[in-house]
Amino acid sequence: MTFRVPNTLALLFFLMVAALVATWVIPQGAFDTELNAQGREMVVPGSFEVVEERELMSPLELFTAVPRAFASASDIIFFLFIIGGVLAVIRATGTIDALLGQLLARFGTRPALLITAVIFVFALASSAIGSSGEYIPFVLILVALCRAMRMDPMTAVAMIVSGYGVGYGVAAFNPYTVVVAQGVAELPTYSGWPVRLALLVPFVLIAVHHVWSYAERVRRDPSASLVYDDAPVEPVQPPSDYPAMHGGHVAIVIGFFLALGTAVWGIATRGWYLNELGAAFLILGLAAAVIGGLGPSLTAEKFIQGAKELTETALLVGVARGIALIMEDGQILHTIVHYLSLPLSLVGAELSAVGMLAIQSLLNFFIPSGSGQAFVTMPLMAPLGDLVGVSRQVSVLAYQLGDGFTNMIIPTNAILMGILGMAGISYAQWLKFAWPLMLKLFAFAALTLIGAVWLDFQ
Repeated sequence: MTFRVPNTLALLFFLMVAALVATWVIPQGAFDTELNAQGREMVVPGSFEVVEERELMSPLELFTAVPRAFASASDIIFFLFIIGGVLAVIRATGTIDALLGQLLARFGTRPALLITAVIFVFALASSAIGSSGEYIPFVLILVALCRAMRMDPMTAVAMIVSGYGVGYGVAAFNPYTVVVAQGVAELPTYSGWPVRLALLVPFVLIAVHHVWSYAERVRRDPSASLVYDDAPVEPVQPPSDYPAMHGGHVAIVIGFFLALGTAVWGIATRGWYLNELGAAFLILGLAAAVIGGLGPSLTAEKFIQGAKELTETALLVGVARGIALIMEDGQILHTIVHYLSLPLSLVGAELSAVGMLAIQSLLNFFIPSGSGQAFVTMPLMAPLGDLVGVSRQVSVLAYQLGDGFTNMIIPTNAILMGILGMAGISYAQWLKFAWPLMLKLFAFAALTLIGAVWLDFQ
């Protein structure tokens, strides 16, 4: 009897069950909390206490957690439906096919340039302003482009996710991670940014090399594709197979980037996020329908069809959120943080820095929010670093590297599960691709932290 990897939705449900069992085994505990100057709740170092009167979660809460998780992740779920619908409307106007023809004319014989450019741009955006959900509209476009260039959907997803993960890992200005962590560690905002910006280059090159090597194997031998059975690699399609781009198509493409640019500006300066991003793309979809002359009924039909195709993706996002929800309700997150941090006080500065990287990486599974992880862990890691000779700037860097890189593999990351679902890639297939990349990134990250300790990065 051969073992078959379960469907991603089934795998996530098994992880929910494991999380519930963990709440029965791991002691419940909590740190005291206090409000910082910005009114955000932070843990108080040294205040951890085990909860004496333990309350075991009922197995029934496994099922009540699912609808609560869908409500908690509703912003991402509805955004996915909107993106699916709007992109289906835009495709019906012929714009996407015409755009693919133009991109093939420029990149068709230069896939290395495409891979390098996409990873670098996405990494830079994540490093600067914390972009993540903004990449979701690009998934279907890049999947279609990669397939037309004799690559596969895995290559498209790898470009997006590796750029996003590396950008978060060595972010120079990310307001959701760097700013929060430095504030908790009582460091000047954005201090050390030239070093982190310089580190972006080697980490991006590692990601580019990994993705490009895989893409080249697939181009030489389509059966080498990790998703070959689900999405066979197609012959290279010449640009002449696609429709010519006319003025209406150009207007819709400009509208796409205008909507995205407006949303990114609002996220960076006005506190917007997925609700406003979804609204911007709804306006784009209506404008595209008018420009393309689709009419009300055809527009509605295409929107429904596109949204329907992302139903499985929405389910994955909701169930993934349920894993974290169960652990939060079970009061085991603070216990895990406390006991993981204890061994660091027993080793030297270099090993402590690498240990912080390992701990932050593990904790990201339990606390997939970057800012949430900073508020829980940095009040402990910063003073602990003081005791073992690790500067607070290095402690922040260890947090960034651990949080950012594991964003690329943790199933509790709703953005990752959404991207995989849109591309039709299972979580197990993605892990086969991502694990070697993770090993490369973490090996270089460990060397980076050791070097930062030796150079007393402040």
